[in-house]
Order: sequence, then structure tokens, then C-alpha cells
Amino acid sequence: MTLAEVVIIGAGTVGSVLARGLRKAGLAVKLRPLRRGLPKQRVEADLVVLAVRDDEIAQVADRLASAGLLGHRRRTVGVVHCAGALGPEVLATLRAPRVAVAQMHPLLSFADRQAPPQLRGGYVHVTGDRAACRLATQACRALEMKSVTIEGFDLVLYHAAAALLANGAVALVGSAQAALETAGADPDLAGAMLAPLLRSVAENVARLGLPAALTGPVRRGDLGAVRAHLARLSAKTPGQVALYQVLTTAQVPLARALAAASSESPNEGAAEKYDAIAQLLSDPR
Repeated sequence: MTLAEVVIIGAGTVGSVLARGLRKAGLAVKLRPLRRGLPKQRVEADLVVLAVRDDEIAQVADRLASAGLLGHRRRTVGVVHCAGALGPEVLATLRAPRVAVAQMHPLLSFADRQAPPQLRGGYVHVTGDRAACRLATQACRALEMKSVTIEGFDLVLYHAAAALLANGAVALVGSAQAALETAGADPDLAGAMLAPLLRSVAENVARLGLPAALTGPVRRGDLGAVRAHLARLSAKTPGQVALYQVLTTAQVPLARALAAASSESPNEGAAEKYDAIAQLLSDPR
């Protein structure tokens, strides 16, 4: 079963970026905006990708099934969706002797089709019927992405983790930028300063993993720096104190793990320093 032709229904950011990448890989791709409705003729593609909103997937699947656009070929066609929190069962109405379904969720941040993420090296969670998974995996290879299937995976928790990082990081940048502006930086300069910093964090995570990617005062056990941060935030940007407390508290276990795993000479009093930081963050008054 070789992937040669792909139809993508949904020409938003995800659909457009995937179409561009698959075409670049040499596959025949038809990109159809959902607003134009379903294809008028039977779909002859090997793989159909529903790159539509999560709350539209089941409805589009039902319409495809009712229209009889799939399942007429001798070869099995795979139908996949790109939602993170939904499994293959949302496409169940499409299942037929020659129609297989699956989830194919790219774990990347798609913000703008004109400024797409780098697909190469990104992960895609693929799960569902064997035939659909095989076709989805071929699509991932064409995009130079890494397909992964995790048995018994909690997809809602998986999606929550992705949102925590991808969406939460943007909110965190917004908060950090507001603090920089309050400190005296021009808004445009503040944003420009933070992008390379965030990129360096991602590079550290990729190269070093956790907890080694952690840097800063908590890793050093610098109680004074944390106390100074809290005092200045409380005075200048009090709305950010709670966020700082939560995120800095989350660093303490990483710092403890780093200290425990260190091959260097033991940091005297490290445990007490981390305890003091945790205590300060729980009650900064």
C-alpha cells in the first residue's frame, strides 16, 4: 500500500501547511476548503485528511459517509483527522471494508500559514485502524516527521499537555513582555529580546533534556534573587506574582533532581536552600 495521492479537506493553517509539505515531497495533493463543501466526485486518493475544527470532524465524516464518496476502490483508503484530543472513533461512521480511519495529530504549533512551523523532526501521534495508520505513517515520512503510537494513551491529557506548553508559552511570553515594558523596554524591543531567549530554552530541552535544561536562580539555590523578584513584581506588576509563584515552585523539584544527579562535588546545604525557596514561594509575605 503506497501513498501517492492525498486529499485534504480544510484549507486553514494546518491543512495548507500539510498540503505544501506533501507537495514538496512529490505527492499529488488536492486541497479543498471546507466552505466549498465536499468533493462532487468520488474521491480517488489514497489518504483523506480532515484538517477541520475539532467540533466539525464528526459532522464532516457523517457527510462523507452519506455521500458515498469513499470505499469504491479496490485499495483501502485511509481517512484521518488532525485533532489531538480525539481518537479514531470520531470517524467511525466512515468505516467500511475499504475505508480505514485514524488520528494523525502533528504535535507542533501552527499559528500562521504564511509563517509555518518547521515540520522536519516534529512528532505526529498516529492511532487507529492498521491500514489508515500505515498510510498516515507514510505521509509523516514524506513530511520528514516522526510518527509515534502510544498504546492506551490518554488523548485528552496528551492534548492538555500540548496546550500547556504551546499555548501556555505564548501567554508566558506575553506576561514576560509586560514585565519588560514596565521595567522600561520599548514594546517592540521587548518582544524581540524574548524570542531568542525562548528559542534557547527549546534548544536546551532538545539537547540536554530535563532536568538539565533548567537554569537560573532556583537551580543555583539563590534565595535572595527569588525574594528580590517577588518584591519587585509585587510592587510593579502585582498581577504577575501568582504566575511567578506557580512557575518558580515547579522549578524546585527539577533543581533537587539536578543536585541529586550531579557528578560534581555536592552543593553544601542544597536541600535547605531549595526548602527555603519553596517556603518563600508558598508564603512570600
